[in-house]
Parts: sequence; structure tokens; C-alpha cells
Amino acid sequence: MTYQLVVEPLGERIEVAEDQTILDACLRQGIYLPYACGHGLCGTCKVTVLDGEIDHADASPFALMDFERAEGRALACTARMKSDCEIEADIEEDPDQRRIPIRDFTVTVEQVEDLTGDVKGLRLALQNGPIDFQAGQYVNITLPGVEGTRAFSIANPPSDNGAVELQIRRVPNGKGTGYIFEQLKQGDQLKLSGPYGRFFVRKSRGGPLLFLGGGTGVSSPHSMVLDLLAEGYTQPITLIHGVRTQADLYGVEEFTALADKHANFRYVPALSSEPAESNWQGARGFVHEVAESLYGGNFEGLTAYLCGPPVMIEACVNSLMRGRLFEKHIITERFLTAADAEKKSRSPLFKSL
Repeated sequence: MTYQLVVEPLGERIEVAEDQTILDACLRQGIYLPYACGHGLCGTCKVTVLDGEIDHADASPFALMDFERAEGRALACTARMKSDCEIEADIEEDPDQRRIPIRDFTVTVEQVEDLTGDVKGLRLALQNGPIDFQAGQYVNITLPGVEGTRAFSIANPPSDNGAVELQIRRVPNGKGTGYIFEQLKQGDQLKLSGPYGRFFVRKSRGGPLLFLGGGTGVSSPHSMVLDLLAEGYTQPITLIHGVRTQADLYGVEEFTALADKHANFRYVPALSSEPAESNWQGARGFVHEVAESLYGGNFEGLTAYLCGPPVMIEACVNSLMRGRLFEKHIITERFLTAADAEKKSRSPLFKSL
């Protein structure tokens, strides 16, 4: 059985299956609704039900309070329709965002590579591909015996659309990454869906770009930089990749080769915990500290793209804002697991971060 859903302010009408969430139905039609956790815990995907009846399902009473339910509010990631409905969502359209419907894929593990002691690189060949995506977006993967899905950024550029490359750090006691590190092997088949997210380059703005990546957070900038350079982007591009020590650093040869080939691309690996007596001759310090040093604390005129752990994001946002860069020119995205959503900390300065 299906229902009809009208999405305002777009005025679009789509079909929604009886057991399908409003968020999933919209994303699969290429209609982007703001969301983060996808588990009814964070409240990012809140919409107003203008007409019709819905089931709130597992929406957290903290993310969706009783008085909000009485006022017709709902969480799109848990709400399921019990009749034809009309909703109003906080949709912010961006001229650089392409409308790409979410799809389901079967993939075969083509390569499993040790990038560092706790980071693996995967290349997953798409059996029913290719996948259409914008550089910076991510996919959700279903792993055997692991409840729920796991989100990972796509590391390859959109031109390489017959496969998905991922850079995955092992999470201590993590069931998903534990499976990947201990059991996943070449030839295995998995299910994934995507692309998700709004972390993409605002190419129409032009101007110099600053990419700040922490750990495996460099995977999205990797895709973005490759895409920009292949398209012939001529404005200055700087990538700062922060890790703890030399043993945690990967991708150096590729990024260095790109910097040698493209005069407008600068690559700066930065180590925050490298022993003082080591042979490291490059930048030392946290990502935001190295950025402040490179730009003299003045980031005016840049557009910055941030990807990494929350503590790194917060520190970088603070530094960028002190250096006269504000919300419109600071782009980041956090895709959250259920566990993340329960303990997440969000900057009060940004409704979209």
C-alpha cells in the first residue's frame, strides 16, 4: 500500500510506502530534507504535518516533545504515514546541489588495503552501478551481523563512478569497524545505499578554497580536490591533513604529486603528537593551529571545508571565525550514528552544523 505525500514549500507530490519513513521517501526522490542522526534522536529532521495522520514510531521524547507533537511537528526520519499527508519542511536549496535520488547497491569488495595501523582503505565495485554523487557525499553500508548501517565518506571522485572507495579508521570496541578489520575480505558482497549529505563544493562561488581534514576526515577532501583539479579549477586550493604522528599519516605521495603537478594546489600534512626528537620536518600542531600559522590568522575571502572528529571541527570553527570567516563560508557536515546522536554536541552558532 502507498500514500501520497505533498512536500511544501516545493509543492511536490511523491508516493510513500506504508512502512517507509518520510525522510527515506523524500531522499529517494532526490528531495533533500535536513537530517543528521537518522534515528529519531537529534531533532534535525523536524517537519510540520499540515494535513493527514502519521505514526511517530521511535521518535525520542527529548528530540520531539509532547507539545510539539500536539502542534503537528514530527521527525521525518521516524515518521510513517497512516494516510495521505502534506508536510512543510525547512528546505534550503543551494544552486550547487544536484538532485540525486538515493539508490540501493550491491557491491563486491575489490580491495582491502592497510593505510596505517588502524586505517583500512576499501574499494567496493558496484554490481548495479554506476553511482551518481557529488564529491564530499557519503554512503551507508550494511554489514553482516551488525545492527543498523554505518556511514562512510566517499574518497574517490565522481568521475570514478563504477566503485566506491572508503577510508575507515577502527573504532575501539566498534562492531562495524571490528567486522571490517577482522572479517571483511576481497570478494565479499555487501549492501550500501547513497549518496547522502550536503557536504559538497560550492563551485559557483569561486575564490580560494581551504580544506581541513582530521584523520580519515581527509577522505571527502580527497574526492573534492581530485574533482576540482580534474575540472581545471584555477583558484588557490589548500589542504591541511592533521593526524597525530607520522605513523598515522597516509596519502602523502599522492597529494605531493598533485601539488607538484598543479601550481594552485598546496598540501600541508600536520602532526599534533610527533616526538620532538623525530626526523619530521613538516608542520606540527593541530589543524586549526597550522591553518592560523599559514594564513596569519586572517581567513577572509576563503571558503573553508571541514571534515573530521567533532573536537577538531569545533576548534577549526572557532579559529576561522576569529579570523573573519563566518557561517556562509564555513562548510561542514556531521553524519551521526545512534550512539553519536545521544551524546552529540552541536555549536549554537550554526543551525546547519
